[in-house]
Amino acid sequence: MLKTFNDLKFKFPWRSYQAKLLTHFEDHIADHHFHVIAPPGSGKTILGIEILRKLDQKTLVLAPTLTIRNQWENRLQTFFTETKAYNSYSFDLKTPGDITFSTYQALFAFYQSFEDKTAYFNFFKQHNIETLVLDEAHHLKNAWWFCLMKLKQQSNFSIVALTATPPYDSSRTEVSKYFELCGDIDDEIAVPDLVKERDLCPHHDFVYFSKPNDLEINFIADFRIHIADFNDRLLQDTTFISFLVNHRLYKQPNWHLEDLYANTEYFSAILIFLHASGQHIESQKLEVLGFESAEKIQIPNLDLHWLSILFQNLLVTDRNQLISDEAYLYTLEKQLRRLHVFNRKKVDFIGGDLIYKSLANSPSKLNSIVSIVNTERQSLATDLRCVILTDYVRKEFLDVEPQDLKAINKIGVLPIFHHLRLGCKNPNEIAVLSGSIVIIHHSILKAFKAISPKSEFEFTPIKNTPSHVLVSAKGQSKTQLVNHITTLFEAGDIKVLIGTKALLGEGWDAPAINSLILASFVGSFVSSNQMRGRAIRKDPNALKKTSNIWHLACIDPTQLDGGREVDTLKRRFEAFLGIANNNIPFISNGFDRLNLPNQLTIANLDTLNKKTLSQAKQRNLIADKWDLALGKGTKLTKEITILHTSKTPYKKQKQIYYFDAVQLFFMEFLFGAMLFYVEYIATHFNLIFMQGVFIFIKGLLAAFFVAFGYKFYKALMTYIRYGFLYRKIKKMGCAIIETLNVLGHLTTSKSVIKVLSSVSENGHVTCYLEGATAFENTLFSKALRELIEPIDAPRYVLINTNRFRKRFDLENVYPVPELFGSKKEYAEAFQKQWTNYFRKNKLLYTRHMDGRKLLLKARLFHSYNAFKEVSKETLGWK
Repeated sequence: MLKTFNDLKFKFPWRSYQAKLLTHFEDHIADHHFHVIAPPGSGKTILGIEILRKLDQKTLVLAPTLTIRNQWENRLQTFFTETKAYNSYSFDLKTPGDITFSTYQALFAFYQSFEDKTAYFNFFKQHNIETLVLDEAHHLKNAWWFCLMKLKQQSNFSIVALTATPPYDSSRTEVSKYFELCGDIDDEIAVPDLVKERDLCPHHDFVYFSKPNDLEINFIADFRIHIADFNDRLLQDTTFISFLVNHRLYKQPNWHLEDLYANTEYFSAILIFLHASGQHIESQKLEVLGFESAEKIQIPNLDLHWLSILFQNLLVTDRNQLISDEAYLYTLEKQLRRLHVFNRKKVDFIGGDLIYKSLANSPSKLNSIVSIVNTERQSLATDLRCVILTDYVRKEFLDVEPQDLKAINKIGVLPIFHHLRLGCKNPNEIAVLSGSIVIIHHSILKAFKAISPKSEFEFTPIKNTPSHVLVSAKGQSKTQLVNHITTLFEAGDIKVLIGTKALLGEGWDAPAINSLILASFVGSFVSSNQMRGRAIRKDPNALKKTSNIWHLACIDPTQLDGGREVDTLKRRFEAFLGIANNNIPFISNGFDRLNLPNQLTIANLDTLNKKTLSQAKQRNLIADKWDLALGKGTKLTKEITILHTSKTPYKKQKQIYYFDAVQLFFMEFLFGAMLFYVEYIATHFNLIFMQGVFIFIKGLLAAFFVAFGYKFYKALMTYIRYGFLYRKIKKMGCAIIETLNVLGHLTTSKSVIKVLSSVSENGHVTCYLEGATAFENTLFSKALRELIEPIDAPRYVLINTNRFRKRFDLENVYPVPELFGSKKEYAEAFQKQWTNYFRKNKLLYTRHMDGRKLLLKARLFHSYNAFKEVSKETLGWK
């Protein structure tokens, strides 16, 4: 052991969930990676220090900011030493200690200081640094990630990665880079564990919806009308149609197979547009792709997604190959720019960025905040401690004239402040805390000065707002100012604090918060989860504390699902674990647990918001719901849900298929059969005398098959397609587990692990493991999702060669999951287990010509699902 590490020892008992994680640590670090998800309040930093102490190697700890870097040193001195006198650490990369605390930005600057990069790598070897601790290593700038990844590749470091929230909402490239650096997730401390131990308080998420103002509605409606008109004109544009008909990929696909394989969506978009314009798609165009001339091909309808893909390729991706048509392409580009759908080399006919920017900034949210604060004040009275976090200060609204208040058209700290001081009954309880502006009510000046009797602060009246004053710090007192405002908030002199995400979202702590309004729309759900973590921490002075976390969304009235703002919330909720909003509480992540209607229209918003405010007042039920839900499980389990994607509700569709296609068939069969027998016997009775009873019966059966065979075929097809999906998914899961076991990926005995599946009332099929570790769950869920998602670019595919199933038009091509597809022997191992459950099949390598043709065909077959959410991964407490 490093001599100085003898001086480090955790001074307190470990919490149960911390002890459990540390117990499993030795098993996971065998591959030199230990990647842990630990939510705010779980002691993530303290666990990191204990792990580096156990590894007993010189360590470099990297943090995203200086504030968090300093927290590491503070936690080490506070919790692992008796006298806070551990000196074998360093903040300077040039002179490392046994433990060196630094930032990702500082490491990049250090990397750049070496002209010879070999010397950079040798520096760490010479100083015997063998462990890298990565704190929140997501959303790193490319250059920062590059120098860190190069360092990792040059030496056999032990990598310890700690995060509160993996960057699942980032691009595929960003997520891939993150896991390449940190490794797969080995273990996770669950929020329910912390609530159970009362290290986090019971809490609940609510969404308050607003409708755009008339100006915003008109803007959206005009945009949609212009796009629809453009689409209609384009479908009749003979010049554009001729241009596509003569496109190399359509005109001579067999000459450009490599281009087709590299960009299937582009070719699909060309086919879809031409089909929508009334052009006949010649079968020989598709035969080269593996389609038989008699084979039916389901070509999706043209929508704005496909139109965006088509023009994205024509105007950007494929433009260098279309030089002879540059003049025409430039004409198209100008049309798209006039429509505001082409900007920064990105085509977007849906108007996501344009409309989202308008709605995210909608002043309608200011009224939402007033309604929420008034409800919370009514519910909690003097116990209210509400924080409102937003992105911008909007200084231009500081001295706004009274008659101009209604004209405020942006959301920000000062617009929120003005709306609350006018719309709330207790404006004296409202304050502002940001990096550039601090505002308090003049009635709490005495309390403020009692905290800081020295004249280190100046108080300036605000024009047009005589009730409040600006507070500014003299000299180096900014940190003290933040601390003083926080103290007043904790004490209750301030009950509503409006601030910026930049100042209060990270590193700031006020355990008294019991209501948080997230009025922020910039950034990832990583930052959203960090902000949310501020409100759910326990308060030693209020042991029965509960918290409400409020999310704001302004709906797009032209979209039934609410539009981009609601989509953004749905993605963010993947990172939020909480209790379901129904009569039988359970713990899960995701937006569905809020039990909101699928269709969000302006007509039903008021009713929905009133219901939400009513539920928010019932704080006494939050703790009870958590206790009930916690009693239903012992740990988090990953579940894969295959979604019922039909527009027809599952119950109704199930009724249609089973009742109409099966029950009515048999009713018709009974009545029809009687009539049939009478008619047949009457007309063919002479056969008994002429050719005998045997020939008569054969004729009867043949005629019966002709009359009723097709209906029987339809009923049987429906029974197979909809009656056994959850069993089919379970078989897939079993094949995956068997293969994981054969390839040595399981540390748990296979006999202990169970694959469970079920179908819900709304038609969603859920599959999950029981008895597996977090790491085994991760491998399983990743492999199952790859199996059931639309085919992308697997190295191997499995083809079920059962002719009977093919005749029933059931999908019979499956991608071999990436974990099993890296080597042929792994793919063959998966095929062997697959055969045990699905019988006859064929394994095909997609990098050869035949395999590529099949892969392209499979992609086109799945193209109707290209923009649908086919499955999703959720976490459940079981």
